[in-house]
Amino acid sequence: MRTINDFIWSVVLQQNDPSDRKPVDSVHTYIVEFDGAAGIEWGNNINVSSLYLKGVEGDVKTQFTGLMYHEMTHVFQWDGEGTAPSGLIEGIADYTILKVYDNPYGFANPGDGDSWDQGYTVTARFLEFCDGIVPAFVAKLNKKMRFTYDVKYFENLTGKSVDQLWKEYKAKYGH
Repeated sequence: MRTINDFIWSVVLQQNDPSDRKPVDSVHTYIVEFDGAAGIEWGNNINVSSLYLKGVEGDVKTQFTGLMYHEMTHVFQWDGEGTAPSGLIEGIADYTILKVYDNPYGFANPGDGDSWDQGYTVTARFLEFCDGIVPAFVAKLNKKMRFTYDVKYFENLTGKSVDQLWKEYKAKYGH
């Protein structure tokens, strides 16, 4: 867990100063039987689905570790005190997986998706694109979302609206 935490703080969110981080003393992780999601984070708690783990094809350790990177990102990320779109929040968590693994299993291809805030792997790929325009884009966006969220943060950081960025993203990959 220390490796996961340090990676999220230093590489993804770039919160090297503990005063920039959420005050989290401990995180409790439970493996329980439930359906519909691989894992769920609420506050400082993470439930991992035993049914998901049982159904994993291939390397269970890699899938579990990727899930922990995703859920721990939720623990540490800012969400505008609940005002940020859920698709963006999930996209940032999957962006962490994208930074850890080269071409993660089951991820959207660059350019896929219907909207920038579709969530999960689609939004992760879009954030990867934005990070190519403005280095450390995700960390800077996360920092802005500490107390509130505004779609104009994209324009503040890149000089372009999120809609323009999405159009450029789609065009870059021929979609």
